[in-house]
Amino acid sequence: MSQPRTILVTGGAGFIGSHTCTELLARGHDVIVVDNHHNSLPEALHRVESVAGRPLAASYVLDVRDRDALSGVFASHPVDAVIHFAGRKAVGESVRMPAEYYDTNVGGTTALLEVMSEHRVHRLVFSSSCSLYGAATRMPLAEDDPLAPVNPYARSKWMCEQVLADVCAHRPEFTVHALRYFNPVGAHPSGLLGEDPLGVPDNVMPYIAQVAAGLREHVTVFGDDWPTPDGTGVRDYIHVMDVAEGHRIALERPAPPGLHVLNLGSGRGTSVLGLIEAYGRAAGRPVPYRIGPRRPGDVPELVADGSAAAAVWGWRPTRDLDRMCEDSWRFQTNNPRGYRTPGVPGPALAEPGDKAGPIRPHAHATPRSNA
Repeated sequence: MSQPRTILVTGGAGFIGSHTCTELLARGHDVIVVDNHHNSLPEALHRVESVAGRPLAASYVLDVRDRDALSGVFASHPVDAVIHFAGRKAVGESVRMPAEYYDTNVGGTTALLEVMSEHRVHRLVFSSSCSLYGAATRMPLAEDDPLAPVNPYARSKWMCEQVLADVCAHRPEFTVHALRYFNPVGAHPSGLLGEDPLGVPDNVMPYIAQVAAGLREHVTVFGDDWPTPDGTGVRDYIHVMDVAEGHRIALERPAPPGLHVLNLGSGRGTSVLGLIEAYGRAAGRPVPYRIGPRRPGDVPELVADGSAAAAVWGWRPTRDLDRMCEDSWRFQTNNPRGYRTPGVPGPALAEPGDKAGPIRPHAHATPRSNA
């Protein structure tokens, strides 16, 4: 392993961010988190520390678009590299709120790049998406396949990749990995960390989990007339811990300057009905569902060709679909109210609207925040 480095993680309290922070801490890195908690709770970070057995260097409540506040974080810590998760991520919501998606995802990325340049930090891992490939007809999808995003979320990620390419061309000291992961699901095997969206889940597995637990009546399957074997959408599901490992490896492995694009996926497609059936096996009960109309912005199939990551890093996902469902169900049953579940050791839970200052100062850090 490389020597410990100080890593700034934007959106570190979110689903993928929190699991990646755990992976980084466990491997000896020092981690600073910034998150505005638009769709996360500070309790996730207390769980990260509990699982990893190490504290975060610092954590701040701020929006990455706030350049002054973000610059203050860089000025307070010897940041070596950044992992950028912060942003909006739901396809359906992006169709309803396109301007907000471009403002948050593209605006947040450009603000971060400006602050990184100001503080001479030139190593970045960017959270990209398989949705850039759009309604492709050839599977599996490789990094050099045509990009044809079909919804505002996907187009915002595409714009970010274009920005990153231009920055790397203009500033050759930058080394950037854009990781196009497919559908991260599952949870940490401890049962303490998982996917806990605020409000009604926009992603399929946490919704299925809540239906399996009896918290919601049924899963709505958006269309059964897609050109797939059972008529429902097919996706490449990958365990969130495999995704977290991919981000760590992107930081630890030497790479030349420039933009490096890699898929993170299992290479196996699973339909929505197949996912519901697998989750029912994990939960020990059938998961009720109903067929609804297609959802605007969806595509029939997305499956990864992950051979490039295997060739460059020797990395392949190791956790199968049953493991994804079992780990997700463990988190759901252990935490029926998510991170608000009473009786779980840790500090009092903060409300999502609490935007005042750092989440928790640490003795070896000097946090500052102006959210």
